[in-house]
Amino acid sequence: MNSRTVYLPGLNGLRAIAALAVVITHITFDLESFNLDPFILGTNKNGMPRGIDLAGFGVSIFFAISGFLITFLLQNEKEVQPINIKNFYLRRILRIWPLYYLYLSIAILTILVFGFDLNIKSLFLYLFFAANIPYILYIPLKFVTHYWSLGVEEQFYLFWPWVNKKINRIILFIVPAIVILIGIKLFLHFFYPHSIIERIIHITRFHCMLIGALGAILYKQKNKFFLKFADNKLSQAISLAIILALIINKFHIASVLDNEIVSAVTVVLIIGQINIKNRMLNLDSDVLDFLGKISYGIYVYHPLVIFFVSKVLSGMETQSIYKYIIVYSSSTVATVLISYLSYEYIEKYFLRLKRNISVIHSSGTKHYTQEDYDKSQPLPVTTPMKAGS
Repeated sequence: MNSRTVYLPGLNGLRAIAALAVVITHITFDLESFNLDPFILGTNKNGMPRGIDLAGFGVSIFFAISGFLITFLLQNEKEVQPINIKNFYLRRILRIWPLYYLYLSIAILTILVFGFDLNIKSLFLYLFFAANIPYILYIPLKFVTHYWSLGVEEQFYLFWPWVNKKINRIILFIVPAIVILIGIKLFLHFFYPHSIIERIIHITRFHCMLIGALGAILYKQKNKFFLKFADNKLSQAISLAIILALIINKFHIASVLDNEIVSAVTVVLIIGQINIKNRMLNLDSDVLDFLGKISYGIYVYHPLVIFFVSKVLSGMETQSIYKYIIVYSSSTVATVLISYLSYEYIEKYFLRLKRNISVIHSSGTKHYTQEDYDKSQPLPVTTPMKAGS
């Protein structure tokens, strides 16, 4: 298949920041297993240890990026040929399933070996990409609690390629859908607080992916108002300030809408990165590009890595700052190393297969191999987007 490659600079940088925040926060939550104080960042309202707030919103960042990228690719494919739904799902299977089921198998084995509880009903849901259901019901499996977000994404993709294929003026679908979902969430929050339906909407968060999708459509249409709003130094500075506030746990506007605000901020940052000229911080560095490239593995593997590192380091008696440094650095480095090996020796094989059934695809990294050049042609787009060159 004669495919065309697009590269949107900065997306890997955003992925890397969100993934690392999740890892650092989950290390913090598990400090007790290292015989360390888990409350070094304070406590949440529920009395549980507090991590980096950016990690709590990291999934919304991932959702917005995913909604933007997938919609952008589908709309570009639609310009070349009718969207091939079968190939879309094959691409998702090749990208998500191998690592998903490999890690799930290792997690189940670890649960059995160490004698943790294995809820068979919950396991059944994990097998069929419904991990958000046990998460909503407070019955997740150990080591795979974080799979809830992967379940949400796969459920979103059950209908999203069809919407792109069948609806020409897709913006007329996206905007009402966002308004309706947020409206229902607000209604439930104020009139039926803590209801199961409010939790479902909050966890499922389709509207965060739709916010990313809306950004992709407006960017592709070169909407002047949207670009003027998003692609200026003031908007970029405010967006970066919000991300910084999340990192230092100082962000709060309206808790019921914080995830939606973060999703919108993510879209603004995406536009600033891919348009380049008004970006306030370059997220297209080699280090962030590398970490973003393996961010799926970082997100998937980190709970088990933290667990096994704790088994090695828990015997250290000291409570000094040096042990905290060792715990955070060793857990993070081990996660990155395992994710890199997974990408190089497992995921790449399936990514090559995925390329063979892609008409328009994202390179995922700014560094192409000669094989990449041989198998793809640059997507003819106008600047400022960099495309396969």
